[in-house]
Amino acid sequence: MGKPVYLKETERGESPGEAIVNLPTGEAWTVSQLTRYLQALVHSQEALQNLWVRGEVSTVSRPASGHVYFTLKDERAQIRCVVWREDVDGLEVQPEQGQAVEVHGYLDIYGPRGTYQLYVDQIRPLGEGALFQAFLRLKARLEAEGLFAAHRKQPLPPFPRVIGVVTSLTGAALRDILNTLRRRYPLVEVWLAPTLVQGEEAPRRVVAALERMIRASPDVIILARGGGSLEDLWAFNDERVVRAVAESPIPVVTGVGHETDFTLVDFAADRRAPTPTGAAEMATPDREELIRHLDHLRARMVRAMERVIRFQEQVLLGWNRRLNQVSPVYTLRQERLRLDELSRRMTQAILYRMEREQLRLSGWQQRLHGLDPTAPLQRGYAWVLDERGRLVREATQVRVGERVHVRLHRGRLVTRVEDVHPEEDETLRAA
Repeated sequence: MGKPVYLKETERGESPGEAIVNLPTGEAWTVSQLTRYLQALVHSQEALQNLWVRGEVSTVSRPASGHVYFTLKDERAQIRCVVWREDVDGLEVQPEQGQAVEVHGYLDIYGPRGTYQLYVDQIRPLGEGALFQAFLRLKARLEAEGLFAAHRKQPLPPFPRVIGVVTSLTGAALRDILNTLRRRYPLVEVWLAPTLVQGEEAPRRVVAALERMIRASPDVIILARGGGSLEDLWAFNDERVVRAVAESPIPVVTGVGHETDFTLVDFAADRRAPTPTGAAEMATPDREELIRHLDHLRARMVRAMERVIRFQEQVLLGWNRRLNQVSPVYTLRQERLRLDELSRRMTQAILYRMEREQLRLSGWQQRLHGLDPTAPLQRGYAWVLDERGRLVREATQVRVGERVHVRLHRGRLVTRVEDVHPEEDETLRAA
C-alpha cells in the first residue's frame, strides 16, 4: 500500500474534492487513480499555478456557454487553453487565430479526458509585455481616481451644428471622418485642429490641439487616428492626453485604431467608437433617418389634425342633437318610436302565449295517445280473444283445438290452438 496523497479542490471546473488516493503497489492502477495522482502532483507545484506561457493562438472556439477555448502552440508542441466566461470580458486582448501572445494562468489536468490544460485569466500581445504592463498600471491608477467613472460621461448633442476634429492632417482617419460626415449629415460645420498622433512629441501636441479646440467651443469633439501597434497608439495612453480628454467640458468621441484596439483615452472619453468612421457616425444623426423621422412627424401631424377635425365635427353634431331634442318634431318622433316598441313587445307577447298554449296542447295529445288501448297494437302487439270473446291473458285459458280470434293493428285473424304451454317459453323471453 503506497503513501496517501491528499488532493485539494481546483479553483474552477470539476474537482475530485477533498479526498485521499491510496496508490496500489505491485498491482494495476485504475485510470482514475492515475489521473488524480497526476492532478495532485500538478497542484503541488507552485510554478504551475502561476505562470506565463507564450505561443501562437490556434483553433479558437466560442461556444454558447460563454467560455473561450483555444490552442497555444509553437513549432514543437501545443497546449489546450480555457478562459472561463467570467474572465472573458476582463481580457485586454481577445484571442484570435494566428495571434502571438503571452497568457497567464494555472495548469491543471482535466480528469474526464486525462488531458492537461492551461486555465487562462490574462492575455497580452507577445513582445509588448513591458508596454502592456505600463498600460495596465496606469489604467488601474486613473480608474481608482475616478477618471473613467460613468457619472463623468456627458451626453452627445442630438443635432450638432459644429464638430471639432483632432487628428493628423495627412492621415486616412481625417478623410474617413469627412467622407462620413458629408454622407450622413452635410449640414454640420467641421473645425480641424491638426496634430501629431505618433512619436515622442505626439502627447504634448495632442493636448495642445485639444485645448485649442475646447477654446473654439464646438458642440462635440472627435479625437481620432488610424490603426497601428501598441507603440504606434501609445500617445493615446499618455496620462496627459487621458486627463485632457477626461476634463474636457465638451463631449469627446474617440475613434483610435481598429475595432480591437483599446487605449486609455477610450475609457476617459464620453463615447468610444471602434474606428474613426464609427466616431463620425456616433457624433452625428443619419440624414436618411432624419428624413424618415420628419416623414413620421408629418404623418403624426396630419393624423392629429384629422383627429381635431373629427372632434369638432362630433361637437357640432352634439349641439345639433341638443337642438333637435327641444323641437316638437323630436318629441313626436320619440313617441312614435315608443309606440313602435310597444307594438313590437305586444306582438312578441302574443306569439309567446300561442307557443306556450301549443306546447300544452301537444302535451295533452301525447297523454291521450298514451291512454289509447290500441296503441300497443301499432308496436306489433296483438289481442287474443277466445270463442266467447274473452281476453286471453294466460295459456291455461284455452284448450288444444279451440279457435281464438287475434286482433292486430290492422285487421284480425281467426286461428286454432295447436299446443298449449302453461310455463313461459324461455326462447320467447329471450327474444
